[in-house]
Amino acid sequence: MRKHLLIIGAMILAVAISNREALCDFGTKTNESRNGDANSDATAYFNRGIEYLNQGLHDPAIADFTRVIEIVPGFAAAYYNRGNAYADKGLPDQAIADYTKAIELKPDYALAHNDRGLTYYDKGQYDRAITDYTKAIELKSDYAEAYNNRGVIYRKKELYEKAIADYTKAIEFKSDYAFAYNNRGNIYFDQALFNQAITDYTKAIELKSDYAFAYNNRGNAYNSTAEYKQAIDDLSKAIELKPDYANAFCNRGFAYAKTGLYDKAVSDCNKAIGLNPDFAEAYNNRGLAYDRQNLVDRAIADYDKAIELDSKYVEAYNHRGDTYQKKKLYDQAIANYSKAIELDPNEGIAYASRANAYFEKKEFAMAWVDVLAAQELKYPLDPGFIEKLEKASGQE
Repeated sequence: MRKHLLIIGAMILAVAISNREALCDFGTKTNESRNGDANSDATAYFNRGIEYLNQGLHDPAIADFTRVIEIVPGFAAAYYNRGNAYADKGLPDQAIADYTKAIELKPDYALAHNDRGLTYYDKGQYDRAITDYTKAIELKSDYAEAYNNRGVIYRKKELYEKAIADYTKAIEFKSDYAFAYNNRGNIYFDQALFNQAITDYTKAIELKSDYAFAYNNRGNAYNSTAEYKQAIDDLSKAIELKPDYANAFCNRGFAYAKTGLYDKAVSDCNKAIGLNPDFAEAYNNRGLAYDRQNLVDRAIADYDKAIELDSKYVEAYNHRGDTYQKKKLYDQAIANYSKAIELDPNEGIAYASRANAYFEKKEFAMAWVDVLAAQELKYPLDPGFIEKLEKASGQE
């Protein structure tokens, strides 16, 4: 049974955890029950199906559960476990049909509601998933996994208070629930509560020392607090645990760029892109490293690629605007900052940077408009720039 949903940084993935519902002792073998009664045959097929399922052998598991259903048509657990096999095999519609049949036969089947919710999540049918998780919780009030899974969808819907409440409930019922600590940490990260996020990631790592995703996420939080040495340490550990971890390479590349280790930054971003050629953030971070080395044309090419891959990538527009300013191409810079503001009207840095571009064009009135917008958003402006603008515009 796919039991948990796990958030990985900016990405949300479903993780399969084996917890199959067994009928009886696993000692019974199919070839030993040939002369037995129908119930013995059903037991043997069921138990062998469970063994196949736990080994990831989906087709023989499906065949065995189907045989059980033929022998005992009203056996809810056979439908439920065949649904697990279909879900693990990537056949969500068949899985949902089996979970639904299991629930029809056993209306208080909390596990089936949870797993049907997971499958609805996989299909992007989030409201149906929430309904199933909620029903699972009604049936089993201490169902930590269902709270965790519902929290994932609340996060996706940006219902952060509800998500935190669900993760907290999951932890209350299962104090060693590393996944829930990691997921709650991601909510805190989304809200820029980085120290609280770090606390939760740290707890997740204490509970699960080989938890690569939590190391990556804590490293990313350290990046956000400008604690780059700690970030590099955590991201290196994530890579040690998971050598094909594109996100960790990308995030470490950012940390290297921020600490002036540009060759290492480019190398890490190259690895991230090699692992995931459509990784917009890796192109953005490599562009940042090139920009810091004054390789502005390479930087712009990488920002172009990042935006091609993600047309709503606010940070890439900001960075490309900065690089155009370096080239004294102020109209292009303004266009990029304007796009960033269009995508996120609360992007204070874009107003501040556009104000500088307007200043360089001697469009002082427009610069003041952006300065006031940045101040309203409480973005910290350079006092030296304000002084220059006041002098240039005659407002000393």
